[in-house]
Amino acid sequence: MAADTADIKAWLDTVAIDPAVRTLRPDYRALVVVAEGLLPGPSDEASEKLLASAEETARARLAGAAPEDHPHLAAWREAFRAFGAKPQRTRPSAEALLRRVPAGLPRVDRLTDIYNAISVAHVLPLGGEDLDHYAGPARLIRATGEEPFATTAGGETVVEHCPPGEVVWSDDAGVTCRRWNWRQCARTRLTLTTTRAVFILDALGPMDDDALDAAGQALVDALIASSPGATVASRLVR
Repeated sequence: MAADTADIKAWLDTVAIDPAVRTLRPDYRALVVVAEGLLPGPSDEASEKLLASAEETARARLAGAAPEDHPHLAAWREAFRAFGAKPQRTRPSAEALLRRVPAGLPRVDRLTDIYNAISVAHVLPLGGEDLDHYAGPARLIRATGEEPFATTAGGETVVEHCPPGEVVWSDDAGVTCRRWNWRQCARTRLTLTTTRAVFILDALGPMDDDALDAAGQALVDALIASSPGATVASRLVR
């Protein structure tokens, strides 16, 4: 089911954060970026350059320290613990990526490589999804336990249900991302045919609005450089 995004700015206005999540982390903000007219495809020279630069930036920024010691990632670990997750087992997405920097980040496809590079370089969780596979607006909620989550196991699609209280992104068809930014669902993942996408940049207190805006601008610049003529809009959701 495609989202009604003839006007992507209008779709952006429907993105919402449930009060229960605001109570859990009043310092949380989401910078939501939507883009259409994207040019998908396998990893290429441009995405390789972005990832290599991000790896170099991350090594310099961490200077040998463990990723979880970075103030922003430490705050994300606290946020995970607040709703019952164990961050040493299910890590915030940016921490999981930064742990892979010494051996090299994965090369997935053009669009995924772009957002992974921005996530690592700016040390913030960042996910991208196919907007044409959304069903209605994106909402950040605390799960009731009834929302379906489509994932894969052994090459097959399976449906799970999140424990009550878990912080999840969802739409009208179910959960699109578990544990705030830990794992995306199979239904909305980016593919080699994605031309419209939504990207969510997650920030907590240690990352101020200027730093969040800089990360968002870096993402927009990379998307437009990769897909000349793409239409991009964004909204800061508090």
